[in-house]
Amino acid sequence: MKSIRDSVHGDLQIEEFEVLLSDTPEIQRLRRIKQLGFTYLVYPGANHSRFEHSIGTMYLAGRLADNLELEPEVRTLLRICALLHDAGHGPFSHVSEDVLDAPHEKLTSRLIKESSLGDILSEKYNIKKVIRIIRGEGPLGQVISGELDVDRMDYLLRDSYYTGVAYGIIDVERLINNMHLEKEHLTLKRKGVQAAEAMLLARYFMYPSVYQHHTTRIVNAMFRRCLRRMLEQDVISSHEIYRYDDADIICAARSQTGYIQNIIRRLDNRQLFKRVYALKLDELENPMAVFHMDYKDTTQSEQEMVEDLGIEKDFLLIDLPEYPAFNEVSTPVSVFGSTKSLGEVSNLVVGLDSARFNHADLSIYVPEKYAEKVQGFPFRDYLNIPE
Repeated sequence: MKSIRDSVHGDLQIEEFEVLLSDTPEIQRLRRIKQLGFTYLVYPGANHSRFEHSIGTMYLAGRLADNLELEPEVRTLLRICALLHDAGHGPFSHVSEDVLDAPHEKLTSRLIKESSLGDILSEKYNIKKVIRIIRGEGPLGQVISGELDVDRMDYLLRDSYYTGVAYGIIDVERLINNMHLEKEHLTLKRKGVQAAEAMLLARYFMYPSVYQHHTTRIVNAMFRRCLRRMLEQDVISSHEIYRYDDADIICAARSQTGYIQNIIRRLDNRQLFKRVYALKLDELENPMAVFHMDYKDTTQSEQEMVEDLGIEKDFLLIDLPEYPAFNEVSTPVSVFGSTKSLGEVSNLVVGLDSARFNHADLSIYVPEKYAEKVQGFPFRDYLNIPE
């Protein structure tokens, strides 16, 4: 048994087998991956790592397991899955994930199978079962990756703490103490509805304040384009992305020439692109159409714009918004002997699902030297947004 002092949860007790897993190179790599990517360029304190988050999620998984009165061996299994749930994250976390073909959950599964993690786990557990739980399958999977999961609880608290933004403060005690397993589903008790509403509100406010802060989006868009060019030029391998850390990517980019080096120097010195256009999604008849767009959908529009404006390729970036779908609306809630969805007992939750469009916008960025040149340009006419 070892003790770790966590900034958010205090002293955390870790069993020997958990220590063995956490000391592997695959989990130690998470110390060198920032939880919020480049958000530290907006909030200087946001330098916390995926490792801290993984340890915190493991702690909360144990707390919830205790409340659910799970058997000791099941509790340990749940904690281990929580510890490993982000092992496949690429450098700078979700920023790099948008460039890759596979989500981090899939990369985590591959990493567990192909690394020393699998060898260690196979001594005590069925690896396929571990992967299924991490993917959110079954009642135990709902604890790790569900509507009101411990992963979300930890990152809201942790991201709020390190950015100094108060919106992410949630009542974890109330949430955990009002969850139970009912017919193989993780279900919320009626007394926990207000805590769940508060958690959803926290996530709703954290998006425009932190995760989708306008400057954070500019930084992320610049880095994603830089990373995309690095992959296309075989500077790094997409198949090995879960083996790189933040420093690996930064050093590799700095050693390049041309566009890649240009962008990484701009990020190093916080010489960021400027937003020159924003299309509010709540002004569209079908705002969901923008969420369904991707890089391929914007490439042609970018190419047409740079040609007509006389701007170098990749120095005009169309950035699509990322906002949660609020699937928590379907969370089962026990109400006087029956089970209803959270959306049926909370109008607030239903309202948040549509209110997310209030802050979301499609944005276009260019270097500062081009900002004056593009004033008055009809950007909207070039955007192929599905009806």
